[in-house]
Amino acid sequence: MTVAAKRTFPAAEQSAQRAYRLLTASVAPRMIGWVSSRSAEGVDNLAPYSAFTIVSSRPPMIGFTSFGVKDTVRNVRETGEFTVTVATPGHVGQVNETASNFPPHRSEFVECGIAAEPSVFVAPPRPASAQCTLECRLHQIVEFGDGHFVVGEVLGWVIDADVIEENHPEGPHPRPQDLRPLSKLGVDEWATLGDVFRMARPDYNRSQA
Repeated sequence: MTVAAKRTFPAAEQSAQRAYRLLTASVAPRMIGWVSSRSAEGVDNLAPYSAFTIVSSRPPMIGFTSFGVKDTVRNVRETGEFTVTVATPGHVGQVNETASNFPPHRSEFVECGIAAEPSVFVAPPRPASAQCTLECRLHQIVEFGDGHFVVGEVLGWVIDADVIEENHPEGPHPRPQDLRPLSKLGVDEWATLGDVFRMARPDYNRSQA
């Protein structure tokens, strides 16, 4: 087997921009959370975050990282609420547009022509076209270097009935093949859902019985 040549990139020798590019190209794909928030003045914000993950299951918590203090972080600090919509291929143009640096007094919903609808559990609205949204109450914001990790407790899910698998043994949940989450790779590279397959997790105790 031929061994490929390798290059080394010491972190201490990289600029902040280069380190960011290497991180985002290496930790990929990253599911995009489309986060809506509302400022204390009542301006609704919508922005995509690809540093997005699960934090806890009991209670259910999710988190996303903002590199630097942006409108979303300020809004969530002020009001304590936000929503996270699973971005899907039909949203890609609007998701990319809402990544622009609009001033705080401008709403991305308005500027980008995105229809909003009221949320069920929190004040910030969600995109009306959303197929799966998690509505959250702020738990904590933790700073790591230039990253602001926003953790929210999930108060509830709002999911389109058309994408729910009702008869799954684990209970109703969104079918990934129908939801088709959008993800970010490195630089300006995006991806859609690839092949989906099922594989049961091994159980050591059962295998020894």
